[in-house]
Amino acid sequence: MIARLLTQESGIVAAYVAGGRGRNLRPVVIPGNVVDAEIRARSESQLPYARLELVESRGPWLTEPLPSAAISWVTALTAIALPERHPYPALYDALEALLDAICVAPSARGWALPLLSYEVLLLRELGYGVPVPRPQDEDWVAVLDTFDRLGRELARYPLADRRRDVMAARDLLRERLARI
Repeated sequence: MIARLLTQESGIVAAYVAGGRGRNLRPVVIPGNVVDAEIRARSESQLPYARLELVESRGPWLTEPLPSAAISWVTALTAIALPERHPYPALYDALEALLDAICVAPSARGWALPLLSYEVLLLRELGYGVPVPRPQDEDWVAVLDTFDRLGRELARYPLADRRRDVMAARDLLRERLARI
């Protein structure tokens, strides 16, 4: 399989993972997992190959509907929106913190604002400075309105040519957030 890995030094790196669909590596290549990757390439023009070792698994949270939808959305957004081989250290740190918040918070109210902040940061890092007012923590309706407004900006700018592929994950997350 071909995995898209977010690294702090190199940004998004696509690499071939031998046996990635096999029984041994399938739990390792779950989106959101933290892995130790040894990436090698014979030349700069070839797709590198990677050996992965699991450091931290986010698999247990993929059985819960809201955390699963949130992890799927932010990892898909990151993998699709960021160009390869461009480091974004602020996004790397923010994604790591957001994934930790999704896994630790007792409910979506604990990670909804960090998720919105991550989306705003991603837009800004890519050069799309969109003014989005930060909603109050207690005002869930304002949080959902901001979520909808950011969704339109993401579909319009960094995801314009791949909107249908990725926005389905965001729509699923929005549908589940509306039930709270």
